[in-house]
Amino acid sequence: MQQIKQIGTRFYYQTPVADTDRPILGMVIGDRKSLMIDAGNSEDHARYFLKELSEKGIKEPDMVALTHWHWDHIFGLSVLRDAVSLSSHQTKEEISKLIPLGWSDVELDERVKEGTEIEFCANAIKKEFVGSRDITITLPDITFGEKMEIDLGGVTCILKPVGGDHAADSVVIYVREEKILFLGDCFYPDIFSEKVNYTVNTTTRLLDQLESFEAEWFILSHGEAISKEDFKNEVNLLRAVASITEECDGDVTRMQKLYEHNVGRDSHEEELEVIQEFANGYTM
Repeated sequence: MQQIKQIGTRFYYQTPVADTDRPILGMVIGDRKSLMIDAGNSEDHARYFLKELSEKGIKEPDMVALTHWHWDHIFGLSVLRDAVSLSSHQTKEEISKLIPLGWSDVELDERVKEGTEIEFCANAIKKEFVGSRDITITLPDITFGEKMEIDLGGVTCILKPVGGDHAADSVVIYVREEKILFLGDCFYPDIFSEKVNYTVNTTTRLLDQLESFEAEWFILSHGEAISKEDFKNEVNLLRAVASITEECDGDVTRMQKLYEHNVGRDSHEEELEVIQEFANGYTM
């Protein structure tokens, strides 16, 4: 069951749902304005988030910021008409490509068959939209380039495009006074290619940008809020595997042996997955 959780005094978030691919939604409460982070994977998702917040005395948002263009982060935007919506230029461009598409089972299955959609997303859409599938693709009202800074009154949000293998248009939201970095999906691998993968250069550039923020909490959209220490551990793993990928020419067996030599023990399951994903990215 989804829950509303709070970090600090001004940030609330709703936990995700794996089965229907509902990501975390966030809300930053300023003295003058409020900012919702991501719009949800359906109008029902967005409404449920706002309903749960209203029971805590929190009003509907003045603005909503999108972290990237993927369906599970934008399909709820059509119900947030009273909020000014924000995205990067690239995100708006990608969302516009969804407007001509249909979302029936037949149309989803056809796109999976032709390779323009993945089965995971198609199945999640079918589960989220069990009855009516009247999906309205809504474009953001305002777009930005390198960075946008928003003063909500007593708290500042910085929207910064960072890219990444999962989505090239990924934007993070840094809640400066609360020292919270909302990562969206930028930390995840590319799940839309033939093989799930990380690439060395893209991942390294991403990590350099993320580590430049002075954050104490990090929000992973399909996971949870993690501490600075836990985030650092995840970064160290990605950097460690990235550093041996080219040295081993993307050979997964050599990479595993070298990694285990470097850490002085056998690899854990998560580490083996990351090794395989970097190997996939190197050989594609």
